[in-house]
Amino acid sequence: MSTPSLTLKQAQDIIDGALKASHASGFKPMGITVLDASGHLVAFAREDGASMFRFDIARAKAWGAVGMGASSRTLAERARDNPNFFVSLSATSGGQFLPQAGAVLIKNANGEVLGAAGASGGTGDEDELICAAGVKSAGLETG
Repeated sequence: MSTPSLTLKQAQDIIDGALKASHASGFKPMGITVLDASGHLVAFAREDGASMFRFDIARAKAWGAVGMGASSRTLAERARDNPNFFVSLSATSGGQFLPQAGAVLIKNANGEVLGAAGASGGTGDEDELICAAGVKSAGLETG
């Protein structure tokens, strides 16, 4: 039995859908990252005019989401109640973990986690919105 995986085509479709949603909403230039279930980079896009921090922030949001099995919004909520644990997670991961709204899990129709999509460039709500739109446009589910 093979483990479900996220393809490059699916990751590119997620990014395309996220950028389309961002443009339709008039958001600032974005950076969008898609990671597989192991936290490895599958695809990334940085729009013209986006700052140099976009990749690191988008990746850290997605990395935390896939690593903890929850959206980065959920992780941000949990961090409010247990800040020391989440500061320790960030330090332990060398800064690769950011519990801030803006990343969603990517799941298949069976509910299996394929990875996570994270964005940076707007507010956490805007980043999360475009990630969810991208995942749905690729025919996948969010979590």
